Amino acid sequence: MKKLIFLFIATGFSSIITAQTAVEKDTSYWSKKGNFTLLFNQSAFNNDWMAGGTSSFAGTIGANYDFNYAKEDWTWDNKIIGSYGATKIKGNEYTTKTDDRLEFNSVVGKKAGGYWYYSFFFNAKTQFDSGFDNDRINRISHFFSPAYFQIGPGMLWKKSDNLKVNIAPATSRFIFVHKEFTALGSSYGVDQGKSFRYELGAAVNAYYKFDLLENVSVENILNLYSNYLEDPQNVDIDYQLNLVLKVNKYITTNVAFQAIYDDNARRAFQIRQLFGLGLNYNF
Repeated sequence: MKKLIFLFIATGFSSIITAQTAVEKDTSYWSKKGNFTLLFNQSAFNNDWMAGGTSSFAGTIGANYDFNYAKEDWTWDNKIIGSYGATKIKGNEYTTKTDDRLEFNSVVGKKAGGYWYYSFFFNAKTQFDSGFDNDRINRISHFFSPAYFQIGPGMLWKKSDNLKVNIAPATSRFIFVHKEFTALGSSYGVDQGKSFRYELGAAVNAYYKFDLLENVSVENILNLYSNYLEDPQNVDIDYQLNLVLKVNKYITTNVAFQAIYDDNARRAFQIRQLFGLGLNYNF
């Protein structure tokens, strides 16, 4: 069973690579854009500072890259997101992660009529580094543990590259986790002693980016998933908000907010917030 699943996922990757190779000969139909950001903030106090405080430094490196293809009645959108952040507090032995994610999205569409396309999508999510509990005693995650893969057919409503919604009512989802995390019980929905979990459900992926003001852009990414095979009423939610205030060509102020609800991982909202002055490079 595991070999079949890996073969299924590998076939999805192979199809994407093959399709890209087939259209790369004519680059006029491609639109490519991305940005690299380095965010940082710092607080520092000398030994004579009477009001109290602890020196700290935090930094986050991120990349967001889109490469989209459009020709006649075909469209193919791809996005890669990667970011890693950490903070160091004076006197603390450990460096703590503030951000850690790696995500790839790909959806191909064939015009059906109006703004609608017949579509097929693939999504992969994981992280770069190990994660620990609050006491830093137990490791609770690392690269590819967990890893989430979604793949399935659907319908894409696309008005532009900055406004689109993909609806996939027959989506297969695979959750992978190392057996070290399931040795004593279930983890991320994967049963004790197992290394992967299969789900079949419905997925909705929406993207909306707009300019709030001059030099102020807002990016919204929403992913919803309902598992038909278990508690379909418990919809998994992943919402990301990225707000960029452009100071000049290379300096920006960045605000990020992310809310995740996945009852297989935790029966509560996971919240991430980030604010910082950054160096920004578009490519």
